[in-house]
Amino acid sequence: MIRFIILIGYMSLMMYLQISGELNQYINIHYNYLAVLSMVLAFIMAIVQLVLWNQADPSMQKKHEDMHQHGGHEHHGHQHNLEKPSQRGLAYLLLSLPLIVGLLFPTVSLDTTIVEAKGFNFPVSKESVGDPDMQTQYLKPDTSMYFNKTDYDKQMAKAMKQYDGQSVISITDENYLEIMELIYNYPSQFAGKRISYKGFVYNSKREESVDQFVFRFGIIHCVADSGVFGLLVHFPEHTQFQNNDWVTITGTVELSYYPPFKRQIPTVQVEKVKAEQAPKNQYVYRSF
Repeated sequence: MIRFIILIGYMSLMMYLQISGELNQYINIHYNYLAVLSMVLAFIMAIVQLVLWNQADPSMQKKHEDMHQHGGHEHHGHQHNLEKPSQRGLAYLLLSLPLIVGLLFPTVSLDTTIVEAKGFNFPVSKESVGDPDMQTQYLKPDTSMYFNKTDYDKQMAKAMKQYDGQSVISITDENYLEIMELIYNYPSQFAGKRISYKGFVYNSKREESVDQFVFRFGIIHCVADSGVFGLLVHFPEHTQFQNNDWVTITGTVELSYYPPFKRQIPTVQVEKVKAEQAPKNQYVYRSF
């Protein structure tokens, strides 16, 4: 009966996340079908457990309980699994772990406090890419870890062909992470192109100045590889925005030396800017 309750609980949790829209804060929305599949399987297994529990012979259950109480062992073609209470407890704990995590770890609000807490950096070498403790966010969404070098280069070259002949590029929620990755991989080929995209402002304070970025929170596969991705921007003179202000910017991609990273990075010289309302879903997702 305990297994039935756990499985029904898991199914109910997944159904709630799906209906409420909160599931997209945990996984890439392109993988929603996997969550639906797990929900269906959990329901089927729960029904199986309920049927088995109802069909169990009461006399055999009582005999089973008496044997455990008196420490007896009897095997007449009947083999017990997880005999010890500690084994059963551990099995139930592992089975209910997704349910526990879903209930006890609520979704967090997305704003610049996350950027300030985790910081951001720019990977300058293979050794600096990735952080197992998720303490560092990267401006560039990096999918190279999911491919070998040859396949990754082919994927990027193929994607780049779509934008080679375009002098004006509109960055949407659907292609945001792809284009940001391409901009950082091929900065010289994007230099001079006009782009427009929507994001939130983050003011990074240095001793002598304040650098402004326009970011989006992105998920490549799941929340474990999520990050904050975007570009350093140069707003028109006398234009000021606060942290978490949402804007749509239009401007030209340039290469600028950024002292904190000690290297040139792609930036945007903003020509037009429009204040926006924060979208209901602030994440963008990588499509493959």
